[in-house]
Amino acid sequence: MALVNVVNMAVLDNPAPFSATFSFEITFECLQPLSDDLEWKVLYVGSAEDTSHDQVLDEILVGPIPVGINKFVLQADAPDRSQIPEADVLGVTVVLVTCSYRNKEFVRVGYYVNNEYAEPYDEEKGPPLPLDINKVRRVVLSDKPRVTRFPIKWGRQR
Repeated sequence: MALVNVVNMAVLDNPAPFSATFSFEITFECLQPLSDDLEWKVLYVGSAEDTSHDQVLDEILVGPIPVGINKFVLQADAPDRSQIPEADVLGVTVVLVTCSYRNKEFVRVGYYVNNEYAEPYDEEKGPPLPLDINKVRRVVLSDKPRVTRFPIKWGRQR
């Protein structure tokens, strides 16, 4: 049985400029006292073809965790534009929020992200290059998150 259940996750400040901070309001329930902190991580997928472009935007430890309903805002810096291939800046990608206990991931919430150029451009030619990142808008498709739960051992590991 899971001792922590994510009840709700809301994407704040959405849509936002590409270079804006990601903000997630996370509500979760803790069913029993935990002896260790929870580790929350935000991961941005920089390219569908190559995981070397994935970026961990933030990692935080949250604890001690009281039994009951808990809520906090997780903020993470925008991805480093220089680590994303030019062809992958615009279009659809994914941002993941994961939570682990004792280095074991037990929940992953994934959101599709659409990065779009905020000014009109000729569809046949594409947006002006080099891309002006200040004109790129990030839209997190927050109404349809993909939640994956993983069973873990919550007790002491030997």
